[in-house]
Amino acid sequence: MKLGALEAGGTKMVCALGDETGKIFEQISIPTLTPEETVPKMIEYFQKAQVDALGIGCFGPIDPDKNSATYGYITSTPKLAWADYNIVGAFEKALGCPVGFDTDVNGSVLGEATFGQAKGKSNVIYITIGTGVGVGVLIEGKLLHGMLHPEAGHVLIRKREDDAYEGRCPYHKTCLEGLAAGPAVEARWGKKAIELKDDQKVWDLEAYYIAQALCGYILTLSPEMIILGGGVMHQEQLFPLIRKYVKEMLNGYIKTEELNNIDSYIVPASLHDDQGIMGCLELGRRALGEGKG
Repeated sequence: MKLGALEAGGTKMVCALGDETGKIFEQISIPTLTPEETVPKMIEYFQKAQVDALGIGCFGPIDPDKNSATYGYITSTPKLAWADYNIVGAFEKALGCPVGFDTDVNGSVLGEATFGQAKGKSNVIYITIGTGVGVGVLIEGKLLHGMLHPEAGHVLIRKREDDAYEGRCPYHKTCLEGLAAGPAVEARWGKKAIELKDDQKVWDLEAYYIAQALCGYILTLSPEMIILGGGVMHQEQLFPLIRKYVKEMLNGYIKTEELNNIDSYIVPASLHDDQGIMGCLELGRRALGEGKG
Protein backbone atom coordinates (compact mmCIF):
# COMPACT_ATOMS: atom_id res chain seq x y z
CA MET A 1 0.00 0.00 0.00
CA LYS A 2 1.08 3.59 -0.57
CA LEU A 3 0.65 5.74 2.51
CA GLY A 4 0.96 9.48 2.94
CA ALA A 5 2.40 11.04 6.07
CA LEU A 6 2.07 14.65 7.19
CA GLU A 7 4.02 15.91 10.18
CA ALA A 8 2.34 19.26 10.64
CA GLY A 9 4.55 21.65 12.57
CA GLY A 10 4.28 25.29 13.48
CA THR A 11 7.30 26.16 11.33
CA LYS A 12 7.19 23.57 8.55
CA MET A 13 4.99 20.84 7.15
CA VAL A 14 6.86 17.63 6.34
CA CYS A 15 5.03 15.57 3.71
CA ALA A 16 6.19 12.04 2.93
CA LEU A 17 5.28 8.87 1.08
CA GLY A 18 5.93 5.42 2.50
CA ASP A 19 4.42 2.04 3.26
CA GLU A 20 3.09 -0.04 6.14
CA THR A 21 6.59 -1.27 7.07
CA GLY A 22 7.64 2.27 7.96
CA LYS A 23 9.80 2.63 4.86
CA ILE A 24 9.92 6.24 3.67
CA PHE A 25 10.11 6.60 -0.12
CA GLU A 26 10.48 10.38 -0.26
CA GLN A 27 9.69 13.49 1.71
CA ILE A 28 9.43 17.23 1.17
CA SER A 29 9.14 20.23 3.47
CA ILE A 30 6.72 23.13 2.99
CA PRO A 31 6.84 26.28 5.16
CA THR A 32 3.87 26.68 7.52
CA LEU A 33 2.16 29.86 6.37
CA THR A 34 -1.65 30.23 6.38
CA PRO A 35 -3.96 27.30 5.56
CA GLU A 36 -4.92 29.05 2.33
CA GLU A 37 -1.27 29.19 1.25
CA THR A 38 -0.02 25.88 2.66
CA VAL A 39 -2.78 23.28 2.39
CA PRO A 40 -3.28 23.38 -1.42
CA LYS A 41 0.43 22.59 -1.93
CA MET A 42 0.19 19.58 0.38
CA ILE A 43 -3.02 18.37 -1.22
CA GLU A 44 -1.39 18.56 -4.65
CA TYR A 45 1.57 16.51 -3.41
CA PHE A 46 -0.60 13.70 -2.04
CA GLN A 47 -3.03 13.79 -4.98
CA LYS A 48 -0.21 13.24 -7.46
CA ALA A 49 1.01 10.29 -5.40
CA GLN A 50 -2.49 8.74 -5.25
CA VAL A 51 -2.09 7.62 -1.64
CA ASP A 52 -4.37 4.94 -0.20
CA ALA A 53 -4.52 6.70 3.18
CA LEU A 54 -2.98 9.65 4.97
CA GLY A 55 -1.73 9.96 8.55
CA ILE A 56 -1.44 13.41 10.14
CA GLY A 57 0.55 14.17 13.28
CA CYS A 58 -0.29 17.77 14.07
CA PHE A 59 0.77 20.65 16.31
CA GLY A 60 -1.97 21.55 18.71
CA PRO A 61 -4.07 21.78 20.60
CA ILE A 62 -6.26 19.59 18.40
CA ASP A 63 -9.54 17.71 18.75
CA PRO A 64 -8.85 13.96 18.36
CA ASP A 65 -12.27 12.82 19.63
CA LYS A 66 -14.09 11.10 16.77
CA ASN A 67 -17.42 11.67 18.52
CA SER A 68 -16.91 15.42 18.66
CA ALA A 69 -18.41 17.94 16.23
CA THR A 70 -14.95 19.45 15.84
CA TYR A 71 -13.03 16.18 15.37
CA GLY A 72 -10.03 16.77 13.13
CA TYR A 73 -9.76 20.46 13.93
CA ILE A 74 -6.74 22.42 15.10
CA THR A 75 -8.36 24.29 17.98
CA SER A 76 -6.95 27.01 20.27
CA THR A 77 -3.48 27.22 18.76
CA PRO A 78 -1.42 30.40 19.21
CA LYS A 79 -0.85 30.21 15.44
CA LEU A 80 -4.02 32.21 14.91
CA ALA A 81 -4.36 31.58 11.17
CA TRP A 82 -4.82 27.88 11.98
CA ALA A 83 -7.17 28.26 14.95
CA ASP A 84 -10.41 26.28 14.51
CA TYR A 85 -9.21 24.89 11.18
CA ASN A 86 -10.62 21.55 10.00
CA ILE A 87 -7.40 20.02 8.73
CA VAL A 88 -8.72 16.44 8.56
CA GLY A 89 -11.84 17.55 6.67
CA ALA A 90 -9.76 19.43 4.11
CA PHE A 91 -7.70 16.35 3.25
CA GLU A 92 -10.59 13.89 3.38
CA LYS A 93 -12.55 16.01 0.92
CA ALA A 94 -9.64 16.54 -1.47
CA LEU A 95 -8.10 13.05 -1.38
CA GLY A 96 -11.17 10.87 -0.85
CA CYS A 97 -9.22 8.44 1.31
CA PRO A 98 -9.09 7.58 5.04
CA VAL A 99 -7.17 10.06 7.20
CA GLY A 100 -5.63 9.16 10.57
CA PHE A 101 -5.12 12.03 12.99
CA ASP A 102 -3.33 12.70 16.28
CA THR A 103 -0.86 15.07 17.92
CA ASP A 104 2.65 15.30 16.52
CA VAL A 105 4.14 13.84 19.71
CA ASN A 106 1.64 10.99 19.82
CA GLY A 107 2.76 10.33 16.26
CA SER A 108 6.36 10.18 17.45
CA VAL A 109 5.67 7.76 20.29
CA LEU A 110 3.67 5.60 17.87
CA GLY A 111 6.62 5.59 15.46
CA GLU A 112 9.02 4.46 18.17
CA ALA A 113 6.60 1.81 19.48
CA THR A 114 5.83 0.43 16.02
CA PHE A 115 9.19 0.63 14.26
CA GLY A 116 11.81 1.70 16.81
CA GLN A 117 13.41 0.80 20.11
CA ALA A 118 10.08 0.67 21.97
CA LYS A 119 8.66 -2.06 19.72
CA GLY A 120 6.92 -4.67 21.84
CA LYS A 121 6.31 -2.30 24.75
CA SER A 122 2.79 -1.24 25.71
CA ASN A 123 3.52 1.78 27.92
CA VAL A 124 5.90 4.38 26.50
CA ILE A 125 6.26 8.15 26.58
CA TYR A 126 8.04 10.33 24.04
CA ILE A 127 9.06 13.84 25.04
CA THR A 128 10.28 16.44 22.58
CA ILE A 129 12.18 19.39 24.04
CA GLY A 130 12.90 22.11 21.52
CA THR A 131 11.08 25.35 20.76
CA GLY A 132 8.38 23.97 23.06
CA VAL A 133 7.88 20.79 25.06
CA GLY A 134 5.42 18.10 24.00
CA VAL A 135 4.71 14.64 25.39
CA GLY A 136 3.24 11.70 23.51
CA VAL A 137 1.83 8.88 25.63
CA LEU A 138 1.13 5.25 24.74
CA ILE A 139 -0.74 3.39 27.50
CA GLU A 140 -1.70 -0.29 27.25
CA GLY A 141 -0.88 -0.11 23.56
CA LYS A 142 -3.21 2.84 22.89
CA LEU A 143 -2.45 6.51 22.31
CA LEU A 144 -3.69 8.52 25.28
CA HIS A 145 -6.31 11.21 24.69
CA GLY A 146 -8.65 11.54 27.66
CA MET A 147 -10.70 14.74 27.64
CA LEU A 148 -8.32 16.25 25.04
CA HIS A 149 -4.78 14.89 24.76
CA PRO A 150 -1.71 15.09 26.98
CA GLU A 151 -0.25 18.58 27.41
CA ALA A 152 2.42 17.32 29.78
CA GLY A 153 4.98 19.85 28.61
CA HIS A 154 3.09 22.26 30.86
CA VAL A 155 3.35 20.35 34.14
CA LEU A 156 4.32 22.75 36.90
CA ILE A 157 7.93 22.56 38.09
CA ARG A 158 9.50 23.58 41.40
CA LYS A 159 12.27 26.07 40.68
CA ARG A 160 15.74 25.42 41.99
CA GLU A 161 16.95 27.97 44.54
CA ASP A 162 19.86 29.13 42.39
CA ASP A 163 17.64 29.94 39.37
CA ALA A 164 16.44 33.55 39.23
CA TYR A 165 14.77 33.20 35.82
CA GLU A 166 11.01 33.89 36.01
CA GLY A 167 9.97 31.40 33.32
CA ARG A 168 8.89 31.98 29.74
CA CYS A 169 5.48 30.31 29.39
CA PRO A 170 2.78 33.01 28.98
CA TYR A 171 0.25 30.77 30.76
CA HIS A 172 2.22 29.20 33.63
CA LYS A 173 5.68 30.83 33.75
CA THR A 174 7.38 27.95 35.58
CA CYS A 175 6.02 24.90 33.82
CA LEU A 176 8.50 22.53 32.15
CA GLU A 177 8.22 24.37 28.83
CA GLY A 178 8.59 27.73 30.56
CA LEU A 179 11.80 26.69 32.31
CA ALA A 180 13.45 24.16 29.99
CA ALA A 181 12.44 24.67 26.35
CA GLY A 182 15.04 26.11 23.97
CA PRO A 183 13.75 29.71 24.16
CA ALA A 184 13.87 29.56 27.98
CA VAL A 185 17.49 28.40 27.90
CA GLU A 186 18.39 31.26 25.56
CA ALA A 187 16.47 33.86 27.58
CA ARG A 188 17.98 32.72 30.89
CA TRP A 189 21.61 32.62 29.73
CA GLY A 190 21.60 35.18 26.90
CA LYS A 191 22.93 32.73 24.30
CA LYS A 192 21.51 30.00 22.10
CA ALA A 193 21.80 26.44 23.44
CA ILE A 194 24.38 25.47 20.82
CA GLU A 195 26.67 28.26 22.07
CA LEU A 196 26.38 26.97 25.65
CA LYS A 197 27.25 23.32 24.99
CA ASP A 198 30.43 23.42 27.09
CA ASP A 199 28.91 25.28 30.06
CA GLN A 200 28.27 22.63 32.71
CA LYS A 201 26.02 24.77 34.92
CA VAL A 202 23.58 25.34 32.05
CA TRP A 203 23.00 21.64 31.49
CA ASP A 204 23.00 20.71 35.15
CA LEU A 205 20.04 23.06 35.71
CA GLU A 206 18.34 21.85 32.52
CA ALA A 207 18.72 18.21 33.58
CA TYR A 208 17.34 19.03 37.03
CA TYR A 209 14.12 20.42 35.55
CA ILE A 210 13.68 17.65 33.00
CA ALA A 211 14.30 14.99 35.66
CA GLN A 212 11.72 16.59 37.93
CA ALA A 213 9.10 16.26 35.19
CA LEU A 214 10.18 12.69 34.38
CA CYS A 215 9.68 11.68 37.99
CA GLY A 216 6.11 12.96 37.77
CA TYR A 217 5.51 10.96 34.60
CA ILE A 218 7.10 7.84 36.12
CA LEU A 219 4.94 8.07 39.25
CA THR A 220 1.68 8.70 37.35
CA LEU A 221 2.03 6.83 34.03
CA SER A 222 4.51 4.08 34.97
CA PRO A 223 6.09 3.92 31.49
CA GLU A 224 8.29 1.01 30.42
CA MET A 225 10.52 3.40 28.46
CA ILE A 226 11.03 7.17 28.28
CA ILE A 227 12.32 8.57 24.98
CA LEU A 228 13.70 12.10 24.80
CA GLY A 229 13.93 13.93 21.47
CA GLY A 230 13.94 17.46 20.07
CA GLY A 231 16.66 20.01 19.49
CA VAL A 232 17.62 20.54 23.13
CA MET A 233 18.20 16.80 23.56
CA HIS A 234 20.89 16.90 20.88
CA GLN A 235 23.02 18.02 23.84
CA GLU A 236 23.90 14.42 24.66
CA GLN A 237 25.61 15.38 27.91
CA LEU A 238 22.10 15.82 29.32
CA PHE A 239 21.29 12.12 29.45
CA PRO A 240 23.64 11.03 32.26
CA LEU A 241 22.71 14.14 34.26
CA ILE A 242 18.98 13.50 33.85
CA ARG A 243 19.35 9.84 34.86
CA LYS A 244 21.35 10.85 37.94
CA TYR A 245 18.74 13.37 39.09
CA VAL A 246 15.84 10.98 38.42
CA LYS A 247 17.44 8.38 40.70
CA GLU A 248 18.11 10.99 43.38
CA MET A 249 14.59 12.41 43.24
CA LEU A 250 12.84 9.02 43.31
CA ASN A 251 15.12 8.14 46.24
CA GLY A 252 14.62 4.39 45.94
CA TYR A 253 10.82 4.56 46.17
CA ILE A 254 10.22 2.79 42.85
CA LYS A 255 12.11 -0.48 42.46
CA THR A 256 11.89 -1.97 38.97
CA GLU A 257 14.17 -3.66 36.49
CA GLU A 258 13.81 -0.64 34.20
CA LEU A 259 15.11 1.80 36.80
CA ASN A 260 17.89 -0.62 37.72
CA ASN A 261 18.96 -0.34 34.07
CA ILE A 262 18.29 3.36 33.74
CA ASP A 263 20.69 3.83 30.79
CA SER A 264 18.31 1.78 28.64
CA TYR A 265 15.20 3.25 30.27
CA ILE A 266 15.69 6.99 29.66
CA VAL A 267 16.99 7.08 26.11
CA PRO A 268 17.39 9.27 23.02
CA ALA A 269 15.15 8.82 19.98
CA SER A 270 16.16 5.89 17.77
CA LEU A 271 14.80 6.60 14.29
CA HIS A 272 17.11 9.38 13.02
CA ASP A 273 14.46 12.07 13.64
CA ASP A 274 11.99 10.19 11.39
CA GLN A 275 9.91 8.82 14.30
CA GLY A 276 7.17 11.40 13.65
CA ILE A 277 6.86 10.63 9.94
CA MET A 278 6.97 6.88 10.60
CA GLY A 279 4.26 7.27 13.23
CA CYS A 280 2.14 9.15 10.69
CA LEU A 281 2.53 6.25 8.27
CA GLU A 282 1.17 3.98 10.99
CA LEU A 283 -1.71 6.41 11.65
CA GLY A 284 -2.54 6.19 7.94
CA ARG A 285 -2.33 2.38 7.96
CA ARG A 286 -4.65 2.20 10.96
CA ALA A 287 -7.14 4.58 9.31
CA LEU A 288 -7.13 2.43 6.20
CA GLY A 289 -7.76 -0.69 8.27
CA GLU A 290 -10.68 0.98 10.03
CA GLY A 291 -12.10 2.04 6.67
CA LYS A 292 -11.99 -1.54 5.43
CA GLY A 293 -13.57 -2.79 8.63
